[in-house]
Amino acid sequence: MKFVVGSLQAFLAREAQIVWIEVAETRGSTPRETGAFMFVSPTDSHGTIGGGQMEHMATDHARNLLAGMTTETRLDIPLGPEIGQCCGGRVALSFRTLDTPARDDLDAMLEARVKGFPEVWLFGGGHVGRALADALVLLPVRTIAVETRRTELDLMSSGASHRLTAMPESLVKDIDPGSAVIILTHDHALDFLIAREALARTDLAYTGMIGSKTKRATFASWARDEGLADTALSRLILPIGGKTVSDKRPPVIAAMTVAEVLVALDVYRLSAGS
Repeated sequence: MKFVVGSLQAFLAREAQIVWIEVAETRGSTPRETGAFMFVSPTDSHGTIGGGQMEHMATDHARNLLAGMTTETRLDIPLGPEIGQCCGGRVALSFRTLDTPARDDLDAMLEARVKGFPEVWLFGGGHVGRALADALVLLPVRTIAVETRRTELDLMSSGASHRLTAMPESLVKDIDPGSAVIILTHDHALDFLIAREALARTDLAYTGMIGSKTKRATFASWARDEGLADTALSRLILPIGGKTVSDKRPPVIAAMTVAEVLVALDVYRLSAGS
């Protein structure tokens, strides 16, 4: 998510006149949720509130606001045949010129939202780890990459926070509840140590490990010898990425794994009532 925030900050720094458009209210079927937002300048825009004719109308209204052609700061738009958009619901949009007080409010809102994003911990910076970091960079998560090797960590996306440590398993106990842990180190024994710590917890949304059926069987045998209960073992996704696509290229494994993780994070969020 660092990349997205950085891109927005560059837009805000570049443009002198900006209107902040936010979805203030939704009723029925709508393309985006309440709280979605975008920014419009006289010649450019950043983000989206759902696209289509609704977004064109919002963009035009924002530019009219900047040009002094209107003072209206709220629009109520029906998403029906009359505007050529078939969602069927209604959207109320708020418009705010990005002056100093509005910018302060925006900075506070962005900070709060980013802090609220779940964490995805990548233990291992090999080919799949790097592909995962790249795949996660645009998503509403905070990505933390952990490695024992500086050279591999330096190859990871700058969109992830980097942690260099000789004992990655020691970090697991301090991971926030509701986080996802993906284990893909260069060492099977290290994978097992990290997984043991992760599976000892019951408050993680996802624990996955790169590997195969053989690796799962080996880990299961080792885990039982270590006293890990079968209920804990059942929480381990191994191999990551599912069985729907057999392609083993790192970007494909990453795409399938990210889909798994997003579902798990959402399930955890809903079960926690947040």
